Amino acid sequence: MHVFYDEDGGFKVATVKEAQAASFMIEDVRGKRGKIKAANVLLKFERPDPASLQSEAEALAADIDVDFLWEVCGADEFGFDDIAAEYFGAGPTPQQQAAVLIRISQAPMYFYKKGRGRYKAAPEENVKAALAGLERKKREAEQMAAWQAELEAGALPEAFAPNLKRLIHRPDKNSLEYKALAAAADAQHTSVLRLLDHVGAIPDIEQYFLDSFEIEYFPKGRTGVTDANLAAPDDLRLADVEAFSIDDVTTTEIDDAFSIKKLANGNWQVGIHIAAPVLGIAPGSPLDEQVFERLSTVYFPGDKITMLPDSAVDVFTLEAGSARPAVSMYLELNPGLDVVAHRSQVERVPMVANLRHDQIETHFNEDTAGKDGGDYPYRTELNFLWTLANALEARRGRAEDPNAPVRLDYSFYVDKLADGTKKVRIQPRKRGSPMDKLVAEMMIFVNSTWGMDLHKAEIAAIYRVQGQGRVRMTTQFGPHVGLGVECYAWSSSPLRRAVDFVNQTQIVSMIRETTPRFAKNDAELFGAIGSFDTAYAAYGEFQDKMERYWCLRYLEQENLTELSATLIKENLVRIDGMPMVMRVPGLPELPAGSSVKLQRLAIDFLELTVDCRLATI
Repeated sequence: MHVFYDEDGGFKVATVKEAQAASFMIEDVRGKRGKIKAANVLLKFERPDPASLQSEAEALAADIDVDFLWEVCGADEFGFDDIAAEYFGAGPTPQQQAAVLIRISQAPMYFYKKGRGRYKAAPEENVKAALAGLERKKREAEQMAAWQAELEAGALPEAFAPNLKRLIHRPDKNSLEYKALAAAADAQHTSVLRLLDHVGAIPDIEQYFLDSFEIEYFPKGRTGVTDANLAAPDDLRLADVEAFSIDDVTTTEIDDAFSIKKLANGNWQVGIHIAAPVLGIAPGSPLDEQVFERLSTVYFPGDKITMLPDSAVDVFTLEAGSARPAVSMYLELNPGLDVVAHRSQVERVPMVANLRHDQIETHFNEDTAGKDGGDYPYRTELNFLWTLANALEARRGRAEDPNAPVRLDYSFYVDKLADGTKKVRIQPRKRGSPMDKLVAEMMIFVNSTWGMDLHKAEIAAIYRVQGQGRVRMTTQFGPHVGLGVECYAWSSSPLRRAVDFVNQTQIVSMIRETTPRFAKNDAELFGAIGSFDTAYAAYGEFQDKMERYWCLRYLEQENLTELSATLIKENLVRIDGMPMVMRVPGLPELPAGSSVKLQRLAIDFLELTVDCRLATI
């Protein structure tokens, strides 16, 4: 006796060698013996031999019209032997029964399995839906094959264009477009990103990086609130000062300014004036929500994404020729420049000048600061504030070491040329230059002093605390060891940072003696700290990435094929004249600080890498 049986969803034939009540010992057509359950046997037959039955049944199954088979099944559950009799006529042969069983099992959209060897015809609407789905999948497969062929030929399918940005940066990996991309990339032995670049989907790599960043951190778009309809409060007292600011030429969010005035008692009054957007942005308003969504202005070469829209910046920036709302701190200094008193005021500050680095630094620099000679705008005021800055720095215990190595910062300027191309300029600036120190020391003083004032008034604030080398944001009062101050609360950039905006809100309440917006242990305050830390780190990484991109563009732009570099350690070097660090394989063992000459080979803008090899030491 032979058997036709079910094994793991497939059908097999064998000869029975020994039969038991619940099982059979069998030998298959290859001579291999085994044991099967009797319940798995669907047919028992004597003729033909197992191999012939298998081949004849498969041939018959291929000729069975599945639509006709489905039509003769009826609505009730049936056994395969019954439907074989209906299809082939009474007394179907084992080959015919096996053929029907094979064909039914091959058409699950027509027949639902109800048990071993038993089925039920699918409802007509289900069959139609399944057939439509099958046809759709066929069309999709044909479409993907056509797209894949285009991609492999180096062309970008036209259908990809409308959704190209999302396909590049945040693709739906179940979409037909992505599946075609992945298949083409596999066939070309490359990555999806490299393939997209090869077919021209990434014509502007700078824009590629920007799009990726915006989709991740500005999913609503970079424009933000556009209908703020803000107006500066007009009921503030007008300060009796003439204030001026000091900023880079590209700065539009002018947060801080200064004023100097001689007092009747022989002392000096120095005003530190901070733009006050909190006076016009109501809690819970769309602009307020944007502050807590964006958390900071994002800076990168040639562009920026501002925390506040231009309509709000235009109202509150400390622009020359206007009187703008400000929170001012006035210091009273004796002739020895000791701070004998300070007070804070909410007011309008007359702005008479916006000094720019590129205009002033040629006159006011490390060679001229604090010295007589030369005539330039605000020479007296700048020298006075620089002298004060040195005194404040010394009182913090952070006086500059004249023997310390020179540290450089770099400013990037991206110029758009008449033909639409861009040219980058990278300008080094000595860190701690007189102009930088002047502004930095004023900001350190005002941020630490307002932080202390808030602490003494028992008003919640966000502090930057440093201990054991780590800087962290917290609502708990504590020292900033690196700066040498008892506390430090960012408050001087409320147009650009949400933390400063929060602290300014609290400072205004302290000055006006009103109920602060944020109470101690306020959940919104803790949430702002966590969100800010995450966003600020991500924004900084993006700025670093874009600066590296423009460094590479500069190498290409200036056709620099031989580079000077300084060894940091092992094979890690810093390229001279720009803030770019890279590894150069194969460098010999050299002491840190050694100068090396490198030959530039290939630049990979997508990966932001440059291949170099040692030229000379």
